[in-house]
Amino acid sequence: MRTYSGHSSAQASNELYRTNLAKGQTGLSIAFDLPTQTGYDPDHVLARGEVGKVGVPVVHLGHMRALMHEIPPATMNTSMTINSTAAWLLALYVANAAEHGVASTDLRGTTQNDVLKEYLSRGTFIFPPLASRRIIVDMIAWASQHAPKWNPMNVCSYHLQEVGATPVQEVSFALANAIDVLDAVRASGQVSADAFPGVFASMSFFVNAGIRFVEEVCKLRAMGDLWESIGRERYGITDERALRFRYGVQVNSLGLTEAQPENNVQRIVLEMLAVTLSKRARARSVQLPAWNEALGLPRPWDQQWSLRMQQVLAFETDLLEYGDILDGSHVVEGMTTDIRDAARAELDDILARGGAYASVEELKRRLVSSMAERTRRIANGEQVVVGVNAFTETAQSPLGGNDNILRVDPAVEAAHVADVQQWRASRNSSAVAAALRDLRDAAVGSRNIMEPSIALARAGGTTGEWASTLREVFGEYRAPTGVGGVAAPRGEDLAAVARRSSALPGGPPRLLVAKPGLDGHSSGAEQIAIAARDAGMEVVYGGIRLTPRQIAESARDEDPDVIGLSILSGSHQALVPEVLRELRNVGVVAPVVVGGIIPDDDRDVLLATGVAAVYTPKDYAVARIMGDIVDIVERHRAAAN
Repeated sequence: MRTYSGHSSAQASNELYRTNLAKGQTGLSIAFDLPTQTGYDPDHVLARGEVGKVGVPVVHLGHMRALMHEIPPATMNTSMTINSTAAWLLALYVANAAEHGVASTDLRGTTQNDVLKEYLSRGTFIFPPLASRRIIVDMIAWASQHAPKWNPMNVCSYHLQEVGATPVQEVSFALANAIDVLDAVRASGQVSADAFPGVFASMSFFVNAGIRFVEEVCKLRAMGDLWESIGRERYGITDERALRFRYGVQVNSLGLTEAQPENNVQRIVLEMLAVTLSKRARARSVQLPAWNEALGLPRPWDQQWSLRMQQVLAFETDLLEYGDILDGSHVVEGMTTDIRDAARAELDDILARGGAYASVEELKRRLVSSMAERTRRIANGEQVVVGVNAFTETAQSPLGGNDNILRVDPAVEAAHVADVQQWRASRNSSAVAAALRDLRDAAVGSRNIMEPSIALARAGGTTGEWASTLREVFGEYRAPTGVGGVAAPRGEDLAAVARRSSALPGGPPRLLVAKPGLDGHSSGAEQIAIAARDAGMEVVYGGIRLTPRQIAESARDEDPDVIGLSILSGSHQALVPEVLRELRNVGVVAPVVVGGIIPDDDRDVLLATGVAAVYTPKDYAVARIMGDIVDIVERHRAAAN
């Protein structure tokens, strides 16, 4: 039983972890902030506004010591949601454990370490696909020998559903990912044939459970069947324990609503049941979001509520006391077969294209298309979301108010900038330089990078230094946006906006969509770009991870009528004013609209700074947003004339 948590600082997060463990949590699930996930130190320009916002900053060994203070590494099962920098965070974890006399062979836990889904959904990638896969292979090979109780990779289909994946896509894309990595491990020569079944057994999965209860149960039964057949047929695995489909789950966050957020409680409970009722497809670990995650960062009390949901299920009900209570259901067996057969066909198609890592662009396009279809169904009422597009009448909630989320003090960032600068000044610089050279040499050659990474951790290297060294060797990657060529059936509302756009004096609007900072959750920006194109606008969208200056320079060169900023990481208070300043500096006067998870108080502040409009997840009607943009352009052009 876990809650996914971490914020502000290693010290604050450690206090939260020890509090949750005292309340009955049985493992750690660590959330890292975006600079840590994307390989930047707090004083890097791209870390501005992002430090400590969506997780805990871990920059060096001192932070790992503080994070795990009084939490014994030999007995704790630790899950780290970390991908592109997973090798580095594992190195820090190993180095800290060694300081407590705990060998790596005794460590138990998981690094998510799934970079493919970062290209497809979450955006915290750093290196190109094949370089990323090489790092994953090195981690798996190292763990096979030095940390056999550690799960070095957790194939994460969770975020695929968050960006629109159907059950068939979630199953097939995840299994294609696992196959691609396992084939690369086998081809690397770093793992013997005798040890390979252990590698297969160490592969775990992290899945999503959405609100369609029966469909989710059947999805997981199908996924387990397919994984077993892959083990037997492709890899010759015969050990029944090694063939088990081992998965953890976080229930769906995509379906959590800002409108009537109290409804999220029953959504979370129903989704938890989907991954626990069927013993044949029961999750090994469950972590639940908090009811208010669509509003911002949950508080400790909110996380406690989610933990108590699991405890009531486990210790008060009889639901876990029997064999599989769904066996023999014609509905369940039939749908399981349908999903399994369709997923197998989709998996075969991906493998025929050269595998998951060779098909990043095509897989991204399919996901963006699926999300566009979901957005359309909600907008026209085909898919009911209670409190959002149906049953919107509501009494005022006693859970409301502007104090119902956790706010990270802006001083946290300044403190971490000072911390990392002091850390660099106080360490043995020559030892760090030597460790960085050794890491670079390993990356240039074929030597496993884990031991040099651990040596760098012990020497006092930082997250940014580790990543920067590998950037020099492997380069950086700009993932496909998936927007080009995607077409969803256009409703009459968007068609009406398109007619207005084409009739505007001066021609249709030109919209620049931009994502400042490190927030890689790009689905909202992608759907806005698609809707704007369908509404007759000219759209410029260059993807994620831009500095305010880069956005301003792009606006200067592209001459848009409107600039749309998308920020879901909570960094809007820092980044939006900075973008506005940079736009003024280069003489751009186009109006700016902002979308993201933005509390009401912050919305008023942004409007006061000169933002033309602010949209949050409750603004699901994209045609209305497009109409607003046409209105803004019309007023701006009239004022300019």
